[in-house]
Amino acid sequence: MRDFAHGGNLAYLSGIAGLPEEEILDFSANINPLGPPDWLRPVVSSALGSLVHYPDPDASKLTAAASRRYRVPKEQVLVGNGSTEIIHLLPRALNVSRVLVPVPTYSDYQSYADSAGLAVHTVALQESAGFELDFKRLRAGLSGGDLVFLCRPNNPTGLVFDANELRQTALDNPSSFFVVDEAFRDFVSDLDGLTDNRPCNVAVLLSLTKIFAIPGLRLGCAVAEPDVVTAVRRIQPYWSVNGIAQAVGEAALGDSEYVERSRQYVARQRERLTEDLESIGGLTVYPGRANFLLVRIDRTGVSARTTAEKMLRDGIAIRLCENFQGLDDRFFRMAVRTRNENMRFCESLRRALGVERRGTVKRSTPALMFQGTSSNAGKSVMTAALCRILLQDGYRVAPFKAQNMSLNSFVTRDGGEMGRAQVVQAQACRLDPDVRMNPVLLKPNSDTGSQVIVMGKPVANMDVFDYVKYKSTVVDTVGRAYDSLAAEHDAIVLEGAGSPAEVNLKHHDIVNMHMAKYAKARVLLVGDIDRGGVFASFVGTMEVLAEWERSLVAGFVVNRFRGNQDLLHDAHEYVRRHTGRPVLGVVPYFHDLGLPEEDSVSFKEGLFKNPTRSEECVEIAVVDLPHISNFTDFDAFLIEPDVRLKKVRRAEDLDNPDAIIIPGSKNVIGDLEHLRNHGLEAKIGELTQVRGTELVGICGGFQMIGSRIADPHGLESDGKTLPGLDFLPMTTVLELEKTLTLVSATHLESGLTVRGYEIHHGQTESMGLAPLLEHESGRSIGVKSPDGRLWGTYIHGIFDSDEFRRWFIDRLRSRRGLPEKGRIVARYNLEPAFDRLADAVRNSLDMGLIYKIMGL
Repeated sequence: MRDFAHGGNLAYLSGIAGLPEEEILDFSANINPLGPPDWLRPVVSSALGSLVHYPDPDASKLTAAASRRYRVPKEQVLVGNGSTEIIHLLPRALNVSRVLVPVPTYSDYQSYADSAGLAVHTVALQESAGFELDFKRLRAGLSGGDLVFLCRPNNPTGLVFDANELRQTALDNPSSFFVVDEAFRDFVSDLDGLTDNRPCNVAVLLSLTKIFAIPGLRLGCAVAEPDVVTAVRRIQPYWSVNGIAQAVGEAALGDSEYVERSRQYVARQRERLTEDLESIGGLTVYPGRANFLLVRIDRTGVSARTTAEKMLRDGIAIRLCENFQGLDDRFFRMAVRTRNENMRFCESLRRALGVERRGTVKRSTPALMFQGTSSNAGKSVMTAALCRILLQDGYRVAPFKAQNMSLNSFVTRDGGEMGRAQVVQAQACRLDPDVRMNPVLLKPNSDTGSQVIVMGKPVANMDVFDYVKYKSTVVDTVGRAYDSLAAEHDAIVLEGAGSPAEVNLKHHDIVNMHMAKYAKARVLLVGDIDRGGVFASFVGTMEVLAEWERSLVAGFVVNRFRGNQDLLHDAHEYVRRHTGRPVLGVVPYFHDLGLPEEDSVSFKEGLFKNPTRSEECVEIAVVDLPHISNFTDFDAFLIEPDVRLKKVRRAEDLDNPDAIIIPGSKNVIGDLEHLRNHGLEAKIGELTQVRGTELVGICGGFQMIGSRIADPHGLESDGKTLPGLDFLPMTTVLELEKTLTLVSATHLESGLTVRGYEIHHGQTESMGLAPLLEHESGRSIGVKSPDGRLWGTYIHGIFDSDEFRRWFIDRLRSRRGLPEKGRIVARYNLEPAFDRLADAVRNSLDMGLIYKIMGL
């Protein structure tokens, strides 16, 4: 049986440690810490169709790709089922009398020589010399007719010998044959590879499995003289390299960018890891140049084996080196992995050695992220639900979304602007909204551009290309916002944006997988089954994710299901088989959630509407502007039993409503032209002037109902000045400075207090109009016509006030000839809705497993 500390597989290590495989960090395997490149899965998927055909026995395309990569003739290239196969065949194919191996080194050189019936002689690499290869001693050991195996960088030391020394030694000893194993060469910067200027009695072994993290495929090659290649091929099994491996190999040999990126990443992590290991004390770390390090424990009475046993209890596996000739039970080898994994390794090693760390190590705040298979899949609602569940269970929890694109924003107590969805999530946590919860907000003002708001303050209007360039400058800001928020709470629930499967956006992502990685958060992928195709979306999303992204996904959530869940069992098993991840729950379709919608997409799809009323109602028409903002200003009307809320886009949609509301807009100039071009201006004029319909303008809508709007700074146009709808005599100028403030004011006609917030660039002046509301400072906010039927204000959320909303509805009822209610009929309180949502989601998801995933 393989020794657990000599590089066992994960299943075996899991059994020894008593931990699930996914909780084992295998530092014994020398694989690229970045994982396979993004192209691996599509290449493998495409190659699956070739399984019905025999592969090319000569691997001619793969051979040609290797020829181009290493700049050698095709006749000098031999491909194999891993470089290990070629190591196995060389002693049998070459006419040699014995094998010479400097030790310690890769043990299979000796094993395969033994199996070929050849005597093996070793040359000891001296511990006192740091295990450097001594060419003088090597030459002294040559007797002619030798097959010499040399590993460069050497395994397990990671050291690299001088290439010119080897070239000269080979030229001086033409009767011996030298095999240089450069399996780890791609991890070494500025390496003088021996495929260049190679003497004819030298073969160079190369591996693709290490640098591309694909050991399961077994793929390697050798560069040697044509007669050597021919001799090995004579005894090499037919179809040695399967069709999938050939396809992957061709792609790999053409990807120099990934190799360079991996090389730089490993070098940085190796340097930091070496510093961390040396800071522990009592260790010798050998200066290897590959993706692994050899370490000697210099502590009396402490062996590498006892250390490995203790570390395995933490889920850390290392490679003992006592079975390497020339090493003993003081030595172990470890892979260079990611920064977080390396830090976890060092903490485990400290515990195993009984070394106290200076200072305290703060545990990462437990976190979980909801991402979606698409926009509007229900991520925001799931985030709010888990926030409330954690709050109910006694945790201090906060929401976080690195970047939100929405026209629906809110002003915090200190005057910062953030996405309304994160405000709702903050309410679920019973927290004041904080711009750290949404450090980047994008408010679209055209089909290709947005206003960029960072930490609550507007930065600039940018088109998509400008923003992609700018995005790299806000990464640190996002990280600081998250760290600050996480430091104050017991848990963080993160929300992604759109879908992580949007491959055109992944390279500059700051909100999905890269944010999850930064927060050390596992990901639950949410899919909307009501749209159809949810299980294909789960599988398809996983297919386009990189391996490191896939590793973050803990499972799936089926959202908005109507029907018997037993019907989904087979689909859940299908998803588990294809992705290796479970479905953690099925959340039902909520008809009357009672929470603000995630974004204007729901408004525009018609989800923003009342059920049919059983009594006579007043009808309020809300104009659906192309750039509508803060549409949740009207959510409170949805709970009123005597109000029918109607969305209108065209003049013919307006019948005979009791009131028309023109809402806020992120592009007032563009939306004003839209009203004019689609006949809505004339229709609204007819209803207000002939039929006496009440007209309300909120923020951008308030500006539109005036007589003129000027945009001298080009904020929303090319500097236009346009006539307004001219229902009220007032003018607006769009200024550079943006007003962001919470508001408390008195509605003068009713005497009621209303609260809300202002978000606008416009400064409006009226001519002889009565004030609508009076701020506590004495300034007026909004104006009205003499009869009070036409009015407008900059205050968002004015209808959230239960008393004022009922006064407004009763006035409409009175005009329609209906009796006034005279009392509050419905209270706009989200607390019961949050608790209903939490109860439903708690009963739908495997909360025990979710808490385990979060580490709670």
